[in-house]
Amino acid sequence: MNKPKTSIFFDSWIMFKRCLLISLRNPEALLMATITPFFLMFLFGTVFGNIADVGDLNYIDFIVPGIIMQSLGQASQHSAINVATDMTKGIIDRFRSMSISKYAVLIGHTGAGGVRNTISTTVIIGSAFILGFRPQGGFVDWLIVVGLLMLVNIAISLIAVLCGLISKTPEGSSGLMFPLFILPFLSSGFAPTDTMSSGIRWFAEIQPMTPIINSIRALMLDLPLGNSLWIALAWSVGIIIVAFTASTQVYNRKLS
Repeated sequence: MNKPKTSIFFDSWIMFKRCLLISLRNPEALLMATITPFFLMFLFGTVFGNIADVGDLNYIDFIVPGIIMQSLGQASQHSAINVATDMTKGIIDRFRSMSISKYAVLIGHTGAGGVRNTISTTVIIGSAFILGFRPQGGFVDWLIVVGLLMLVNIAISLIAVLCGLISKTPEGSSGLMFPLFILPFLSSGFAPTDTMSSGIRWFAEIQPMTPIINSIRALMLDLPLGNSLWIALAWSVGIIIVAFTASTQVYNRKLS
């Protein structure tokens, strides 16, 4: 007999709680995902802030969105590792022998990754206030920031799930996520793109991190937004669709 369609929600909730429990058993991973960005912000804000040219902006205010994106990429490495561990250690085969929904494991990992990323983002913003971050955006601006970060969270968590699925080892999945740690440095996260050399500037302006960072910065600091928000939303939704589709196809192929 087929399971009721509504069972996927219950099964996904069980898998979500399981993934969170796995994270609680490895608090060092979450600790590193928050401490490292804090020290990066401290380093860039106190050392490089004196030589960076960001106009009239406080450099701490300028780099907060870039640090947030960098921390999301780093924190999501653990989601990729957890998925790869499930795939390579026979855990998925055990779940297949049970009466659970097919995609509940993937949904659980994606949701748990989003929670870890949200915790990391909250710690980063709190740390930024300690270091002198003073946002100027209003309540509506912050609501938009939260909505955009939720979309970005889902997109990055799905990328992590995909990397975990295609990797042959948990260690390899972490390496596949490394570009997400690097991309914020090759964007407008730490320096205006117009101060970069032509080749790096071209790449920085076409990659998805730049419009996302520009949108978050403009909303937080009450700066002109332009069309960066729409570009950021398009990138986020597009990545979600592609990553979700690819993840389910890879998952189906490995289980067939």
